[in-house]
Formats: sequence, C-alpha cells, structure tokens
Amino acid sequence: MSISNDAVTELIQTRLPDAQITVQGDGYKYQAEVISASFQGLSKVKRHQAIYAAVSEAISSGQLHALTIVTYTPEEKAAL
Repeated sequence: MSISNDAVTELIQTRLPDAQITVQGDGYKYQAEVISASFQGLSKVKRHQAIYAAVSEAISSGQLHALTIVTYTPEEKAAL
C-alpha cells in the first residue's frame, strides 16, 4: 500500500508547520521540496534528518519507500 502525496505533505507539515512543501510521487518514488526558515544554520544532514523524522512511521510501515529530499531556507530559494 502506498501513501498519497498529500499524506506525505501532511506528515512533514506536522513536524515543520512553517514550511512550504511540495511533494511529487507516483506511489513508489517521491520527491519533496521543503522550504523552511527553521533550516537556517542547519547542515544538509540535519535538515534531512528532520524530514525523515516526520515520515519515519510511513517508511517503517512500508507505505513510503523512496523519498528524495531537497531543502531550502526562504533566502536560499529566493536566490535561485
């Protein structure tokens, strides 16, 4: 059983309520872009750990198999 893009978004939003989140997926592989001011000063690893903590239950249950994560602070995203 797979998880919907909206459900992945909700899981991340629960952990990072200030975040702007875009999730795309096909029921097997997902990609999440997460923009949050709370990433300020955090390494890429720490940012990813925050996302994985939010979706860990879905991963361990097998609903979420593969997740590619891209994270930005609002300033980093604006500079692109």
